[in-house]
Amino acid sequence: MSNRLEALRVFCAAADAANFRDAAARLSVSPQVVTRAVRELEEELGEPLFHRSTRGVQLTDFGLQLAERARVAVVGVDDLFHRTDRRALSQHAGTVRVTAPGIFGRRFIPQALAPMLAAHPGLTLDLRVAEEHTDVVGQQIDIGVRVGPLRDSRFVARPVGKMALHVVGAPELIARTGVPKNLDALAAMPLTSLINRKSRRPWPWVFSKSRQVQVPSPAFVTDDYDAECAAVLSGLGFGQLIAPLVEPWLPSGALVPVLEADAPEPWPIYVYRAQRAPVPARVRLVYDELVRVLG
Repeated sequence: MSNRLEALRVFCAAADAANFRDAAARLSVSPQVVTRAVRELEEELGEPLFHRSTRGVQLTDFGLQLAERARVAVVGVDDLFHRTDRRALSQHAGTVRVTAPGIFGRRFIPQALAPMLAAHPGLTLDLRVAEEHTDVVGQQIDIGVRVGPLRDSRFVARPVGKMALHVVGAPELIARTGVPKNLDALAAMPLTSLINRKSRRPWPWVFSKSRQVQVPSPAFVTDDYDAECAAVLSGLGFGQLIAPLVEPWLPSGALVPVLEADAPEPWPIYVYRAQRAPVPARVRLVYDELVRVLG
């Protein structure tokens, strides 16, 4: 590749991507074109730009410095010739991979980020919905949303809110069984149980003062929290559900909270990203917007 500007443009795409194949897809070229451009730059500059391994590629220190300077050079030349292709111009063009639990991922995040995505042509959101903790590095995830403690020093994390848990029942169930007065009374009540998909075991119910209650003989079992909520609404049993599922049904009385005095501390909600450098502008843009809309 004799054109140095195009070689730098390819190198910048490779520096911002998870691997050469990803960079090639963004540029609509073959991976061999990316590999050849990087190799020719390395030969001309006399320095390796990437560490290569079976797990992928990572910028060297020299590559990091060159990437910063190359971005400025490429954008400067583009501005000089007044490029009109908004996708090529945008520093935010590319794919940002986000993982989030279903309560946020199925509806809220696509709707909340739609205006930002529409305002940045070329920016693509790759959203992976997962209840389990995702292998951010292995799956090349840029940003995650997590409910619960986050103490991993590999991440840059921002707390954006809290999520409460409620024990609730339908009015027809309460008419049949009455209201449980304390935690011990739960054993005699019909209860629902949510399965942890990773361990394949039921999640315990949690309460204040670090107390936990196992559900030994549930009236309804599922591995999907929407299905559990539907079962509770149908009067099959009392359930401990997260606030976003419960709160729409409280004003009408379709669900009635019980044992509120024993409720646990709400779980923290975090938006996090891996401590990679440099942070692509598109990743920083989506990260900041997620912090805003979830905060």
